[in-house]
Amino acid sequence: MARVSGNDTTYIINFWASWCGPCVAELPQFSTLQHYYSNQKVKVILVSFDFPDSYPDKLNAYVKKKGLQPEVVWFNESNANEFIPKIDNNWSGALPGTLIINKRNHYKEFLERPVTAAEIEVMVASIKKK
Repeated sequence: MARVSGNDTTYIINFWASWCGPCVAELPQFSTLQHYYSNQKVKVILVSFDFPDSYPDKLNAYVKKKGLQPEVVWFNESNANEFIPKIDNNWSGALPGTLIINKRNHYKEFLERPVTAAEIEVMVASIKKK
């Protein structure tokens, strides 16, 4: 998994899969956020939990068809007992999930449910005030 490296950057990382109905329904929210924060130190990353037989061809076709603007990466880790605690100890592994993190401000929030762009914008605004 990619590491969060920019100390002054806020990362919005969404964990999703193309076979997950609630995930697919919220994907446009992340394209909205990508556009809204395009000139700011905020990075939106979509982490696909699609199955190995979907990577890369089916996943790339899906991303293109949906016109997803944020960076999309494929999650290829299979041991949930290892990767879940690295993301959030309270995560059951259910999708969708969204992690908002800013190292400089020591901010970390994990939401194990669908989110809206407006909800994320409020959270990011609170990080900037710290």
